[in-house]
Amino acid sequence: MTHKHALMLTLAALILGSQPVWAHETTSKTAQAGALNPGARAAASIVNAFHAALASGDVPAALGHLSEDATIFESGGVERGKAEYAAHHAPADAAFARAVPSRTTRRSGNLSGDTAWILTEGRTTGTYNGKAVDRVTTETMLLRRTGGVWRIVHIHWSSAAARRAA
Repeated sequence: MTHKHALMLTLAALILGSQPVWAHETTSKTAQAGALNPGARAAASIVNAFHAALASGDVPAALGHLSEDATIFESGGVERGKAEYAAHHAPADAAFARAVPSRTTRRSGNLSGDTAWILTEGRTTGTYNGKAVDRVTTETMLLRRTGGVWRIVHIHWSSAAARRAA
């Protein structure tokens, strides 16, 4: 078993055994981070900075928050490493994030040693390439602290069409 697989299995066990603390619908980044385990706030700030960089179209800044060996799961696909993500989906992710606003509806997070996980639910609504977008989103980010610096080592994004109110 590789180090990465052992880390992911350990994190899965920790996440399943942890008591999540949820922030309810809010627009304040401070309020969202306030619902996190206090030790996970620094890691959550990296997640926020990653998203802010994508939303501003600054792909190099977003990539700066990823570890070299980051693994990104998105739409059933996988990108293995920061370089692969940079060469494939990062520019499109930035274009989409810049065009279509997203808001966090719930967030939790915790950490164990130098590993943190931030779990986010959200809603993305707007228009992209002339088409209406209304998606409910989920995101899991795993981060590792090395030399006092948090880097994203894994992202798992998922979304579904928002259900219309009856």
